[in-house]
Amino acid sequence: MTIAVGIIEDEKQIRENLRILIDGSEGFSCKHFFCSAEEAIDAIPNIQLDVVLTDIQLGGKTGIDCIFELKDKCPSTNFLICTSFDDSENVFKALKAGATGYLTKTTQPSKLLDAIVEVYRGGSPMNSHIARKVVSSFQVTNVNPEYEKLSDRERVIVDLLSKGLRYKEIADQLFLSTETVRTHIRNIYHKLQVNSRTEALNKVFKK
Repeated sequence: MTIAVGIIEDEKQIRENLRILIDGSEGFSCKHFFCSAEEAIDAIPNIQLDVVLTDIQLGGKTGIDCIFELKDKCPSTNFLICTSFDDSENVFKALKAGATGYLTKTTQPSKLLDAIVEVYRGGSPMNSHIARKVVSSFQVTNVNPEYEKLSDRERVIVDLLSKGLRYKEIADQLFLSTETVRTHIRNIYHKLQVNSRTEALNKVFKK
């Protein structure tokens, strides 16, 4: 058995390191690698690949965009995210787009190879802290239908508010300005028809 792997990564050194690791390991073949989502979208439908390893941030279209466009065109190809981003918003967008697994770039080489095999065999590998985010999302009980009015970004902010984070801490975690976070929170309050953090959390989680 040889697993045909493709790589989508815009950083040359990372792309080359991944190629050397995968192509140099027994049971793997990596002959196709791309530096942009656009290049991959054009080429991959004409290539037989078992697993495609993709970053999220690629300069133009994202890796998530790429998966979304290719999933229906390449139903036998599995897409595995390997990125620096581990926030809930990117995790769930990737999974909704059709990613089969989600790893961070801190994953050890041996674990990465194991994950590729797992994807090939029908599994959905994730780093432990990524899996915890997914599990936690299903453990929120008594969520008010008002929550459905919020955008994905606003839901992430509500989750961070529920953990007691201050505006600046939320801004730092989401790579936003504090003023942008304030704007999101004003929009959240407006949609939920509340005037404070406590009222917003009480309304969302019915506590």
